[in-house]
Amino acid sequence: REHALLAYTLGVKQMICAVNKMDEKSCNYSQTRFEEIRKEVSSYLKKIGYNPDKIPFVPISGWTGDNMLEASDKMPWWKG
Repeated sequence: REHALLAYTLGVKQMICAVNKMDEKSCNYSQTRFEEIRKEVSSYLKKIGYNPDKIPFVPISGWTGDNMLEASDKMPWWKG
């Protein structure tokens, strides 16, 4: 949250939101959990002043490298 607010304050107009830790046990690459996070973060970004419709959200796993460089077979629902 602080990063988004700071970016907006500094005049950053474009951003990509990476939803990390999709490999975590409670999440387990779930599209439902990704959409929950996307909705909550979008609401916050809108309050700051960003247009969430213009911000791409990408589900990733930094630990395993899923969706970092190539599309992951563990998230077939992601078409972005």
